[in-house]
Amino acid sequence: MFIDKTEQMTSDLAIKLEDQYGAHNYHPLPVVLSKGEGVHVWDVEGKIYFDFLSAYSAVNQGHCHPRIVNALIDQAKTLTLTSRAFYNDTLGVYEKYMGEYFGFDKVLPMNTGAEGVETALKICRKWAYEKKGIAENEAKIIVCENNFHGRTITIVSMSTDPDATEGFGPFTPGFVTIPYNDIPALEKALEDPDVAGFLVEPIQGEAGVFVPDEGYLTAAFKLCKSKNVLFIADEVQTGIARTGKLLACDHEGVKPDMLILGKALSGGVYPVSAVLANDDIMLCIKPGQHGSTFGGNPIAAKVAITALEVINDEKLAENAEKLGQIFREELKKIDSDMIELVRGKGLLNAIMIKPKDGNTAWDVCVKMKDNGLLAKPTHDHIIRFAPPLVISEEQLFEALEIIRESILSFN
Repeated sequence: MFIDKTEQMTSDLAIKLEDQYGAHNYHPLPVVLSKGEGVHVWDVEGKIYFDFLSAYSAVNQGHCHPRIVNALIDQAKTLTLTSRAFYNDTLGVYEKYMGEYFGFDKVLPMNTGAEGVETALKICRKWAYEKKGIAENEAKIIVCENNFHGRTITIVSMSTDPDATEGFGPFTPGFVTIPYNDIPALEKALEDPDVAGFLVEPIQGEAGVFVPDEGYLTAAFKLCKSKNVLFIADEVQTGIARTGKLLACDHEGVKPDMLILGKALSGGVYPVSAVLANDDIMLCIKPGQHGSTFGGNPIAAKVAITALEVINDEKLAENAEKLGQIFREELKKIDSDMIELVRGKGLLNAIMIKPKDGNTAWDVCVKMKDNGLLAKPTHDHIIRFAPPLVISEEQLFEALEIIRESILSFN
């Protein structure tokens, strides 16, 4: 397809270009975005929308937050990348800030959420052999059904989603799968002395915002401690104030042995992820055993510090807690038999959609798009709602009216 440089970009053209030249590994909602600010995005034709996906919670601080963008620009003009072959003047400052912010001795910086999970798996296995005394190559890590930790070969090896696994084997061994939100199942799995870790999402986001029973995380953590097993929290999507606390684990006062962060760690302007742990765990990794050319680069360091300052200064966790309660209450008032269930925590919420007259969750999302709000189905029958945490109460009610009107149009 020849593109005239003077040709005006349109939604149709942008979609055709992606379809013709890009891999078909996503099925986006048919909207082409060209601008974002705060809780809003604009398409190439200039129509404005509420963003109720927030790039899967990467844009918690709002689109193009000026403080975060300026931090990126300032550092990009000075020094972008050194690799870890040399020291630079930003990484240590960032690691100190992160450690004090989340309460851990050490930080291992990476770029993407999946890299963060892979890093935690490696650290856990290294700890198993060096500290717990498990025989080489025998360490096991417990995971949960319906998990979503990323898409690398090793990570999909622990997935129970056929779309994630079909056609991608052989898979990495060493994982034990149990039901989520099932303490007896965890207790039984922990009887195996070769178990080194329990990797868990405090709330399963991709599974449709599945919130476990109150006390689940506390009980799971205590069981892990009783068996000398590492409790590893994947807070890539649930962390950084999304659920009404800085971390979703904070709702139960649980401090994981290893914490995995990503997405909103950069406010959505740059890929930044990290694994945090204390010295007895993190120092099992020695020079040359793990790393990343871009991990801990100067731009990432400056961006992440600023992104976390914004969370604190603008009290975004408190806003998520307050508005999340209002949001769920208002969703439950919508008089439609299409809504089977409303669930969530903070501003990570979902509704379960019952198909009606052939209309599904996808059709509801298309109708909301037409009415000025963007959300996306997960697992065909669930719509996740996760607006930027900078949303105001007035904006929330405006968005709720769009959601209500869109769903009721199918009555």
